[in-house]
Amino acid sequence: MAREESPAAPDWRTTGERIDTLIAASGSGGVIARERSEELVRLVADFYGAGLERLLDLVHQQGRLDDGVLAALADDELVAGVLLVHGLHPYGVETRVERALESVRPYLGSHGGDVELLAVTDEGTVRLRLLGSCDGCPSSSVTLKLAVQGAVEAAAPEITSIEVETADDEDAGAAGPLVPVDSLFARLHAESGTAGDGASWEVVPQLSGLEPGTVAQVGVGTMRVVACRVGTDLFAFEDRCARCERPFEGATLARRLGGRSGDAILRCAGCRAHYDVRRAGVCLDGDSAHLAPLPLLSDGATVSVSVPAAVAR
Repeated sequence: MAREESPAAPDWRTTGERIDTLIAASGSGGVIARERSEELVRLVADFYGAGLERLLDLVHQQGRLDDGVLAALADDELVAGVLLVHGLHPYGVETRVERALESVRPYLGSHGGDVELLAVTDEGTVRLRLLGSCDGCPSSSVTLKLAVQGAVEAAAPEITSIEVETADDEDAGAAGPLVPVDSLFARLHAESGTAGDGASWEVVPQLSGLEPGTVAQVGVGTMRVVACRVGTDLFAFEDRCARCERPFEGATLARRLGGRSGDAILRCAGCRAHYDVRRAGVCLDGDSAHLAPLPLLSDGATVSVSVPAAVAR
């Protein structure tokens, strides 16, 4: 007799989103029902967290928790995410930040830039230096927001702030006043008339009312753009999957299991590839593919997208 195939396992990246939905739905039964649902999730998480901690202790006692095993745990996205939630990640915050920067360096390098980790302070501040074309570029703040900041925050959610030093600070001979992340965005707004590299800003009315957690495909000039909103943050990419090279028709947005509520994974409906929206669209399926992010500007009423001059109106 042929063996019966087991049903396909659910995509773990959508589990966190489903948990949030169920807890929100429990609120329809009143405050007490919602509180009980939240307590149940906490108790189950604590139960499995204690089990994971004991499991690691046993492996360590047997002398099996060597560097190779620790690296394998840290490299597995699902396992690392669960360990991070329970404070059991095998690497400290500085190592995790450096590994996060390493993951976005291929993307930065494709644009002639790089980033250097200067320090992680006891107060939880990550100090970085932008290098190459990322330093002084009109879109450096967008690069930081889409790639570097998202990668660091996902790897080390316990950090309190990110500060950036530029090459100009070093050349001036000063210790270099560090630039808070938020202040970098003022540069972009001040230069809203141009987007750099021959690009131009195009107003896209369809994106102003985009609801959180949704994905939209829009035309900007002759270019197709896929956009998604994560909380109050809006992200845009060229509408082409880096793996199957098809548009993101039917794409969905979800949260990774064990991640924070702000995590956002864009899933291609065609080839089922997964992309981290906050990390410049890096592919999460074990290869170096990444989407092509597009800078955005919003003044609260309108949203503009930076597109190459060749495809602008």
